Amino acid sequence: MAGNAIGKIGKGFVLLVGFTSTDTDEKAEWMAEKVSGLRLFQDADEKMNLSLADVGGEVLVVSQFTLYGNAEKGRRPSFIDAARPEQAIPLYNKFISALESKGLRVAQGEFGAMMEVDLVNDGPVTLWIER
Repeated sequence: MAGNAIGKIGKGFVLLVGFTSTDTDEKAEWMAEKVSGLRLFQDADEKMNLSLADVGGEVLVVSQFTLYGNAEKGRRPSFIDAARPEQAIPLYNKFISALESKGLRVAQGEFGAMMEVDLVNDGPVTLWIER
């Protein structure tokens, strides 16, 4: 789909999502619960106190196995900790389904594809969420 936008959202979260070989369906469900409940949007007092549901937010999920690249040794990262596609694809789909079950509108990238992701970062918040 070169040159085509396949996932687009308005106000919400862009999630770069990676899985390891030890991740499970339960972890994907926990992550969806955590993401859907995060209160990162400002309320009337300009405090981060509102969730995606509170602001009618959306989610763009982009698969990103390189999050588990280990660059401790040498000059080329090792991706041995990243889940193989046969494990990662079902977890990716489980995560998306779990987000949708929370009532969220979810757009997604194309798993395993080279993608250009454009975003406007409206605020100072970038989080790494791991369990």
